Amino acid sequence: MIRTILSTVFFVTSFIFAILFAAASLLFFWAPSGFLWGFVLNYCRLLLWSGNFFCGLKVVAEGQENLPDTASVIMIKHTSALETYGHVPFFPKTSWVIKRDLLWIPVFGWSLALLFRPIAINRKAGTQAVKQVIQQGKEKLAAGTWVTVFPEGTRVAPGETRKYGISGAALAKEAGVSIVPVAHNAGDFWRRRELTKRPGTIRFCIGPPIDASKQSPKETNLLVQAWIEAKMTEISSAYQEKDGVE
Repeated sequence: MIRTILSTVFFVTSFIFAILFAAASLLFFWAPSGFLWGFVLNYCRLLLWSGNFFCGLKVVAEGQENLPDTASVIMIKHTSALETYGHVPFFPKTSWVIKRDLLWIPVFGWSLALLFRPIAINRKAGTQAVKQVIQQGKEKLAAGTWVTVFPEGTRVAPGETRKYGISGAALAKEAGVSIVPVAHNAGDFWRRRELTKRPGTIRFCIGPPIDASKQSPKETNLLVQAWIEAKMTEISSAYQEKDGVE
């Protein structure tokens, strides 16, 4: 019962933070990009602090020494809402690949467009969406901004996976950059469609960069997925339960 109450407080607090930060950022639409990125970092750090304070969700990053010196493509497991903001403080400035519908949300969506300059795609557009990711992604990478892709396209239940979309791997090959795979166990503590959060340590595991130039995007996807899913089996209790690992 106490966990549910605290989780509710966390949810309400996060909503208030989102509105306040979004509104404040819009007032500074004229500010330099570096200043605006400070809004993003502070917002994400505040959410991480709030999740830890109210729900006992401690977040750590492992493998930061694997980060390349140049802008790269991040491909990250998608099981909860936490990883969408939780990974941000541990990486250089990044831009998301997101569904364009999010930009239509009043205030929040406008702020998202201003602060992240995301690659907003119509997921039903198929090949055209992939071309958009490649074109806009190459521009961002060339400018030194990393690109974050959630290759499964939507949140999947803990212990599950689905086919990885091709856009991240195709972008990395076209841009001549590496892919940084990221696994995490946030889904063990923050389940889809569940209000109550479970306390524990969420591990963001950053893998060795994968050279996308040595094989086709399809083959690169398989390499990325193999690393992420193997790491998930190591760090996620949901994966271990599914596989019968004690």
